[in-house]
Amino acid sequence: MTELLLGQALVEEATKKSGLIWVRGPGPARALWHVWHEGAVYLVGDGQGEQPLPGLADGSTAEVTVRSKDKGGRLVAWTAAVTELAPRSDAWEAAVAELKGKRLNAPDGEHMTERWARECRVLRLVPQDAITDLPRDSLAAVPLPTTATTREPVPASLGRLLMKRKKRK
Repeated sequence: MTELLLGQALVEEATKKSGLIWVRGPGPARALWHVWHEGAVYLVGDGQGEQPLPGLADGSTAEVTVRSKDKGGRLVAWTAAVTELAPRSDAWEAAVAELKGKRLNAPDGEHMTERWARECRVLRLVPQDAITDLPRDSLAAVPLPTTATTREPVPASLGRLLMKRKKRK
């Protein structure tokens, strides 16, 4: 019983303090911003300009890995039951009030909640069990495909500029 309570406390405290969690549904794991509220993680996404939530659906389960805020390594992993909140419900309003404070650089600050109600999904991930005995290997995965590129090539003179700065010291 004590181990169960300690596991729950570790899940809650680590998840509250971490800015990102890694969530794996049926697809690959993704780093997602979140908020911890009333014993669960809340996520918003799938709308224009919001984080993708592929494979996370109402009634499914997900594996959540929480990283240490100090070192960035895995701290705890837990299994979650996923529930999608109905827009404008009491639970949705409470979750969105918390999420709104954590959303950085929103393109439509004042009208963000209306856009979330129209275009996005708000998910609740409730912890089912904690896994504190984490694997020792890295579990590194191949990066997801992306269209992101650099704007232009690095200037050829950059190396010389950096070397000059080191010599002056």
